Amino acid sequence: MTSIQDFRARRTEGQAKLEALDHLGIKRLLTIDTQTYKDSADKGGLDERTKELLGLASSAVLRCDDCIIYHIERCVSLGVTRDEIVDALSVVYVVGGSITVPHLRRAVTALDELLAEREGS
Repeated sequence: MTSIQDFRARRTEGQAKLEALDHLGIKRLLTIDTQTYKDSADKGGLDERTKELLGLASSAVLRCDDCIIYHIERCVSLGVTRDEIVDALSVVYVVGGSITVPHLRRAVTALDELLAEREGS
């Protein structure tokens, strides 16, 4: 697995290239993505932490490692605890089955790296 720093660099570079396409449809989808994860608890919706946990679980069931790492990083930055993330990953295992296990292994490795990074700050 690549390190968190490698992931961030690769994602940043790729995101810049995607945005440079200046395509209306892509711009709209990126905006929808950004808006979807915003906190809406004050309007009776879900808070940002919960939305990121849902994004994590969905991404893991779909087996997208980049998305899994992204959502774990967002969860850690929002103060979601290790136990809360592990609980979400247990739901993934039940819903997604044993095929998700390799992704869960990478998820836990990324989680440990991110938590160590946060504690070192």
